[in-house]
Amino acid sequence: MSLNQTRLHNLGFPRIGARRELKFAVEAFWKGDTTETELLAKAADLRQQNWQRQAGLDFVPVGDFSLYDQILDLSFTLGNLPARVQGLDGSELDQYFRVARGRSAGDHDCNCVHAGEMTKWFDTNYHYIVPEFSVNTRFNLNAERLLGQISEAQAQGHRAKPVLVGPITYLLLGKAKDETRPLSLLAQLLPVYAELLQQLAANGIEWVQIDEPVLVTELAPEWQDAFRTAYAALVGSGVKLLLTTYFGQLRENLELACSLPVAGLHLDAVNAREEVERVVATLDSEQVLSLGVVNGRNIWKTDLSALLDWLEPVAHQLRERLWLAPSCSLLHVPVDLDSEQKLDAEIRSWLAFAQQKLDELRVVHSALNHGRASVAAELAENLAALNSRRTSPRVHNPEVQKAVAAIDATLGARQSAYPERIAVQRDTLKLPLYPTTTIGSFPQTHEIRKARLAFRKGELDAAAYETRMKQEIEFAVQQQEALGLDVLVHGEAERNDMVEYFGEQLEGYVFSQFGWVQSYGSRCVKPPILFGDISRPEAMTVDWIQYAQSLTDKPMKGMLTGPVTILNWSFVRDDQPRSVSCQQLALAIRQEVQDLERAGIDIIQIDEAALREGLPLRRSQWATYLNWAVECFRISANGVADTTQIHTHMCYSEFNDIIEAIALMDADVITIETSRSDMELLDVFDAFHYPNEIGPGVYDIHSPNIPSVEQMVKLMRLAAQRIPAERLWVNPDCGLKTRQWSEVIPALQNMVTAAQVLREDQAAAA
Repeated sequence: MSLNQTRLHNLGFPRIGARRELKFAVEAFWKGDTTETELLAKAADLRQQNWQRQAGLDFVPVGDFSLYDQILDLSFTLGNLPARVQGLDGSELDQYFRVARGRSAGDHDCNCVHAGEMTKWFDTNYHYIVPEFSVNTRFNLNAERLLGQISEAQAQGHRAKPVLVGPITYLLLGKAKDETRPLSLLAQLLPVYAELLQQLAANGIEWVQIDEPVLVTELAPEWQDAFRTAYAALVGSGVKLLLTTYFGQLRENLELACSLPVAGLHLDAVNAREEVERVVATLDSEQVLSLGVVNGRNIWKTDLSALLDWLEPVAHQLRERLWLAPSCSLLHVPVDLDSEQKLDAEIRSWLAFAQQKLDELRVVHSALNHGRASVAAELAENLAALNSRRTSPRVHNPEVQKAVAAIDATLGARQSAYPERIAVQRDTLKLPLYPTTTIGSFPQTHEIRKARLAFRKGELDAAAYETRMKQEIEFAVQQQEALGLDVLVHGEAERNDMVEYFGEQLEGYVFSQFGWVQSYGSRCVKPPILFGDISRPEAMTVDWIQYAQSLTDKPMKGMLTGPVTILNWSFVRDDQPRSVSCQQLALAIRQEVQDLERAGIDIIQIDEAALREGLPLRRSQWATYLNWAVECFRISANGVADTTQIHTHMCYSEFNDIIEAIALMDADVITIETSRSDMELLDVFDAFHYPNEIGPGVYDIHSPNIPSVEQMVKLMRLAAQRIPAERLWVNPDCGLKTRQWSEVIPALQNMVTAAQVLREDQAAAA
């Protein structure tokens, strides 16, 4: 085989920086501590670092970097700005952040706007800003941002491959604010894409990565036809298009994807390896096939020898037409494992972060082009790490496996049906109509973070740390008492993250120090690493909740993260089915629920914020996932008496199409996000009779804007048109840890006042 036949490239790199530099730069700008010029300079510096990390690839991605969200970037590139931000004072960057979060740096009430709707990017924990369409939508190209980044990359000696989300995915993921059909906008959108591609060609670009991940979903015939129309219109733009799919299999869209007039196709060969042979046979002899052979969604090392066993015949057949890449953008994994000097050495040897995944690709590339002997040492090291993991006694626990084998239907059943339970609970709790509560967390202040850091460094002993956290809990309870909330929470001062906190107390988890990934905007999370069988050595929350309850006569919610969310927000082991890991988590959380009940806690919230994001991308596969996910929630929640009220919470996702499964969870109360979508999520209740109580979030906590009493009353009145008032709760749409007390107190005061207005309405109507 001749040298350098295959090409290496990357679909996208984490943009936050190895130490979350982008997060801190953006937040400093929002606070007014830095200027726009300083923010943009920092962003340029991070891009340079990212490209340098990818040096040696045949192409580096450009346009994958974003100050908030790549879909929002595209909306601005296409000139698709909501009317509410047009004409406001400030720069384009100010308008950008107003759409993202409701305001920019220095904005006061005069410039605050309704933030764009946010939802999950396919089945990941990344959130994007949903494009908005209406009868007035017009597209006008503004390529300055992208062209500037291309110029930067070229000046630094890199061969740039711009990354664009394709026109069909963009339209399909957007939402119309009136009766406009998004697909009807295709005719006016395509000339803008064509113009953009022509400008890229004029700036020396050869290849453009055009992402169409909706090709791995079940498409209606009109959307399949739209692909043919769109890509026929983009022929002759002067660049070569690499049509990029990821997160799943093409299935019935395989022939469609292979037939489009593009120069190459990227296939997620981690999730769709069995489709590679068909794709190779279907593409014409001139088309490139890019294979995503390293998992861009998880952090385990790739079995390089096994990969080469499979890949070598493909490379021999395709020769220079074969490109290699990760399965998807590396946005979803941390930056660099070399930063993890405190991580358990054995487990660290099993892992690969973004930098190491590119190194794995380089090893595979060398083996294909120069023979395996050229990378014999690297392959031997890889095999040793894999064997260490396979044989480690730390991975498997016979007692946990025995408990999972003993699971039966009785574990998921409540003592009585909901109508009987709720009557008992109302008599016990004696809550008013439209009871008010929050979702669990209160601001993680500088003082809290400082104390936690001092404790981790050993500068604060356990007793002193506990005292500090109890002071914060007491403050949170006092604030809630003063506001007049009906059901209180302890505020979660002691918790760093809603998943990491529990993972730290469960056997089977290990934790990174710098393993951050972006969730949305400047919000980063550090997913725990689930490497082995899970068990709960001791109670995890009981002492904190008991202490909080001792400070008030009002009901105090016990706050837990549910098994499905812990699973979906972890880096999950890949050596057993996800359903089995979830069952292990469910048994651990069940023990905690029962301990809270024994401690006298009458309301327990089990958050399942990530239930929907684990949903397979194809409806035909939903039932299998939902069956075990709902079962695991019920196992965790249902070992309690009728008097104990079980709540759950779900974050920014589309729930309407899984409402029946949500009902089967049989939580006494569910709280969901509805504020950004103007209660649109409640439209499902026009056709589906949801039997239990529900708290539609009326306070958008992802924006610093303080909602008015009138706004919240309006939203709740919309809710009351669909759900009886006696089954409605009033609450924010998510936890408040990312906000400041100066925002939280007036917002919650308005929320309590809104509930009082609603009660007066109900009394007047009686």
